[in-house]
Amino acid sequence: MSVLITIGVLALVGLWLVAGYNKLVGLRNQVTNGWKQIDVQLKRRHDLIPNLVNTVKGAMEFERDTLEAVIAARNRAAAATGPADAGRREGELNAALGRFFALAEQYPQLTANQNVRALQEELAATENKVGFARQFYNDIATKYNTATQVIPTNIIANFAGFKNAELFEITNEAERVVPTVDLSTRKS
Repeated sequence: MSVLITIGVLALVGLWLVAGYNKLVGLRNQVTNGWKQIDVQLKRRHDLIPNLVNTVKGAMEFERDTLEAVIAARNRAAAATGPADAGRREGELNAALGRFFALAEQYPQLTANQNVRALQEELAATENKVGFARQFYNDIATKYNTATQVIPTNIIANFAGFKNAELFEITNEAERVVPTVDLSTRKS
């Protein structure tokens, strides 16, 4: 009888280990998926920026430094690896875009240009999608991190080598400034 009880207990412990491991794998895969969703939206954003810069280049030829700063910040952001690095580099890109849009408002021909407005609208829509993707990623990464840290699944996580997921965050307060996109049709 005690052999059956021992086998039963071992079977329950085995089932618990399998269930805990599978839960952690599922959460880790959701974290990976969440990061890929951010990556897709950031790529879309990075693809839009050169089009916007090229569209305004002729009208803003005297603002070459600003245009080059936007492209350089875009290239650094596109080369980011992982959430922490992406957060820092995307913050730099936001600051460069903020300066760009502030200068663009000084050119009435740009604010009246349909292509410029369409690109600004698409960029603004993409910014919203990036924000939603970041929120989803951080929510699922927090759920995964919690599962790897609480008893009893932390035992499985430590044994199987599950590592905490990085959260997407901006650490520099100056980088939190969001570029303002003025889509009004007012003439200066």
